[in-house]
Amino acid sequence: MRKPIAFCLASALLATGLAVPAVAQSRNDQGEARKEMRAGNVLSLREIERRVLPSMRGAEYLGPAYDSTAKAYRLKFIRDGRVMFVDIDARTGRILRRSR
Repeated sequence: MRKPIAFCLASALLATGLAVPAVAQSRNDQGEARKEMRAGNVLSLREIERRVLPSMRGAEYLGPAYDSTAKAYRLKFIRDGRVMFVDIDARTGRILRRSR
């Protein structure tokens, strides 16, 4: 029985620890977002979603990501098989960019 190449590659990356920094970065950014929100420096994710989701009618919301360096949220959507991103300034709630 042959294993798919992608499975073998993913296993090798996990075994060498190359995939760990991405997970650690994501957790660090989530913690940073909470810390910044508690300090009043950025809006909550719920507030960002409340502002953006109504403008994305017809798209399925896939989830958020937070970039602590840029202090920006990236919301991910899919519509008609196309993935779209909306980048939002976490301090002001202003939409910075929409991919189409």
